[in-house]
Amino acid sequence: MYKAQVNDKNFEIDFEKGNRAKGSVDGKPFQLDVVNISEGEYNVIHNNKSYTILVDTTNYDEKQVVLRVNGTPYTVGVHDRFDMLLEELGLDNLDSDKVNELVAPMPGLVLDIKVEVGASVQKGDALLVLEAMKMENILKSPAEGIVKQVSVKKGEAVEKNQLLITFE
Repeated sequence: MYKAQVNDKNFEIDFEKGNRAKGSVDGKPFQLDVVNISEGEYNVIHNNKSYTILVDTTNYDEKQVVLRVNGTPYTVGVHDRFDMLLEELGLDNLDSDKVNELVAPMPGLVLDIKVEVGASVQKGDALLVLEAMKMENILKSPAEGIVKQVSVKKGEAVEKNQLLITFE
């Protein structure tokens, strides 16, 4: 399931397994015929109506894209199951300007540590790989800073909210 915000309206989207052109929006089924015309340009047929869709701008960090549908701009933000999990755990509203610590969002096993003490990191840089529920999760830097302390070791089991890395 995905949550999408189009301009100021919210939607829940479920895709049929393995098919991004069929599913439901807010419980109502949809089916699209999609043709890729060129890079970033698509022709979509929905309910016997044709739409030309251009991908105008993309912001991967914010998971947001501006699409032009028949010339009209729409700002679309998408949240996947991982974003919803972070929201559920209360980790979605971290103030990135004041983050001094990275804590484990869930219990797991530290598979790899990507940084060392003294390393300068930018927002979004990979810091640590945490295995949880048989999935590898790359924990990224919530802000730019310098690594002050790494409180865990590779192969160590950690609990939810356990301190992993401290920043200056």
